[in-house]
Amino acid sequence: MIIDVLTNADFYAGLNPHLKTAFDFLRQTDLNILEEGRHEVDGDKVYAVVAMGLGRKPEDALLETHDNYIDIQYVLEGTDNIGWKARKDLGQPTEASDPRNDVQFYADQPSAWTAIGPGQFGIYFPEDGHMPMISDDQLHKVIMKVAVK
Repeated sequence: MIIDVLTNADFYAGLNPHLKTAFDFLRQTDLNILEEGRHEVDGDKVYAVVAMGLGRKPEDALLETHDNYIDIQYVLEGTDNIGWKARKDLGQPTEASDPRNDVQFYADQPSAWTAIGPGQFGIYFPEDGHMPMISDDQLHKVIMKVAVK
């Protein structure tokens, strides 16, 4: 997991061949005019998902992991209090898991929380269990899905 601001994004481009494409999209696109839902960037290698709405309470959410994608959770409005727990410390996935859509859910409690505000992002790798959209605020965010390979 990495927490930072968009102006520092170039520091992380070397971690994955597709991260630069994702960060370029975040910097060069008027994100506020994008509608909710999926937006193609580079086929299945990089795409964006715009999410808007009232945040959830932790008791109404599950930790999640992804095998094939890295998540960049970029906040435009509100504060997303994202829970985190190392994947190696998570229990068994729940029945709500959907490997076909590259998401496994866990009933575990996060071991750490990060408050991500406007202009900040969190990068969550396959090794990172994360619980996004936790807030009392209205949230507007862009989740960049970046292929691991």
